[in-house]
Amino acid sequence: MIEVRVPDEQEGTKAVVRAWLKRVGDEVAVNDPLVELETDKVTQEVPSPAAGVLSEIVLDTDAEAVPGALLGRISADASPTPFVSSAVETPAAPKERPSAMLGTNGGEVRLSPSVKRAIRQYGVDPAQLTGSGRGGRITRDDVDAHVGRGAAVQSSDIPHDRMRLKIAENMMRAVSEAPHVTALFEADFSAIAAHKKALAERGVKLSYTAYLVKAAAEAMAVAPAINGRWESDRIAIAPTINIGVGTALGDKGLVVPVVKDAGTLSLEAIGAALDDLTARARGGKLTATDVSGGSFTISNHGVSGSLLASPIILHAGQAAILGVGKLEKRVVVREVDGDDAIVILPMAYVTLTIDHRVVDGHQTNAWLSRFVAILESWPTS
Repeated sequence: MIEVRVPDEQEGTKAVVRAWLKRVGDEVAVNDPLVELETDKVTQEVPSPAAGVLSEIVLDTDAEAVPGALLGRISADASPTPFVSSAVETPAAPKERPSAMLGTNGGEVRLSPSVKRAIRQYGVDPAQLTGSGRGGRITRDDVDAHVGRGAAVQSSDIPHDRMRLKIAENMMRAVSEAPHVTALFEADFSAIAAHKKALAERGVKLSYTAYLVKAAAEAMAVAPAINGRWESDRIAIAPTINIGVGTALGDKGLVVPVVKDAGTLSLEAIGAALDDLTARARGGKLTATDVSGGSFTISNHGVSGSLLASPIILHAGQAAILGVGKLEKRVVVREVDGDDAIVILPMAYVTLTIDHRVVDGHQTNAWLSRFVAILESWPTS
């Protein structure tokens, strides 16, 4: 018998069994996706460690899955045994397993709990969906895309999923533990826009977020405590600059993948890292390592249209979060050849929300001043 266990790297967050992708008695190959685990940050698939038959499920749907816990067993000799639920290994009684529903064509459609919730919420017939997951499995993204194409919504209530509940818990903890103060600056993006255009003409495409990460990393030099955290006996400064970037997942909440050691990376390397992390975040392929270890966070909320916001410091191990509003052309007054002039420039509001236990207004404004100066003095080539 081959044991299937919860991976060790869970970053200390609580994980639960989201859905089993195979049933007891199903044949599996090495690296076949067996079971989905969900934390407040990521959903990850646990692959089969061996070929054989899934003979036992120990932790069923919604059971807590601590690192190293036994999930199930595979019979390498392909002899399935009846389903067993171990009272010793299982912290809660087995709950709902991946459900089967009949589509309009009479075929069986296997659904995970999150997909089932979405189908109930939107009143969608699963037979109308084409699964994009492994083996044609229907995912939550498939349901959302179907609804986005005009499917009728039959329910106005949105049931909580585990990610939404965890986000709510983290929000309450964050605002109750740390005294939040927000400073507001504005930045001219003319220099960055020119540099971005010049790179695009050479075949290098970068998002504005790559510039924000690079500038934020460089600005740490004038106020290192911004890259620190509050401890009971000291302010601990992180040895590396690991910048998390808030990534929206539509109605499913958000995740914060982390660009590790951003202070040593080139602009192009940061852009490549962001492209990879964003694609995997929206495809549900992030690992616990991808969302751990952040020392600072950027919320580029302007991409969804907001001009101004003061994001909350969600991560207890951080002292600040940068908010960047919508980039838009605005009429501003600038000095041109010694005289005041009214000009039109691409501008955005930037905020820095800080844990006032860690840093004060002087460091906050010094950091923002340097951050804005870097953006506005970016070389054009």
